[in-house]
Amino acid sequence: MNLENISYSETVSGLSKGKSANGLRMRNDVHIVRKLWHMGTGVLGLAFYVSSGLEQKTMAFSLIGLALAAFMVEILRMKIEAVNNVVLKVMGPFMRESERNSVSGFPFYALGVGISLALFNEKIAILSTMFLVFGDPISSYFGITFGKEKILPNKSLQGAMAGFITCYLISFFFTYFFVGLSTSVVLFAILGGLLGMIGELASIVADDNLTIPIISGAGLSLLNTVFNFF
Repeated sequence: MNLENISYSETVSGLSKGKSANGLRMRNDVHIVRKLWHMGTGVLGLAFYVSSGLEQKTMAFSLIGLALAAFMVEILRMKIEAVNNVVLKVMGPFMRESERNSVSGFPFYALGVGISLALFNEKIAILSTMFLVFGDPISSYFGITFGKEKILPNKSLQGAMAGFITCYLISFFFTYFFVGLSTSVVLFAILGGLLGMIGELASIVADDNLTIPIISGAGLSLLNTVFNFF
């Protein structure tokens, strides 16, 4: 639709529902479809990796290669309108208005997980990836829906706490599955939850698809030198 043909009332109505005049979701919209896509692709990717028998480094470099290819597509679509139109038509339901003429989150998602697998112990890498898969969208949902007290630009106390609780629960059940229940497991899970929260808050300086798996993976690796779980 040509922007000049959009009426004022249609524009205001779309913006009030969290959509831009072009139909893409704004940052203040919960965008459930995007969150389900984020979690669904992450779960499928992890399930494929665990069941495939691929070597850790093979998966890592495959994801990094996918990320580089995706960055090339992103550069092309920002330079060639026809390419951008095709990408928006296919991926529009999962994108935000801010990504219309800038790099989307997908290349960073693949790159963040790939770097985590390349740098860290396999179980640590999987755990930090689960922080990204679940902690990021859940934190965003609660931040947008219930966020009142801002602690950083575009970051609320409510969203941060939701991220902490999510990453704590993931850390607890993941570690419990491998080593059983103990006070050390609970402490590790609490610190893991804090690391996941810090990784999400650090997205004010870099894409959270990078900061969450890399920062939490590095922190969990340090913790593991103390607890020696994995």
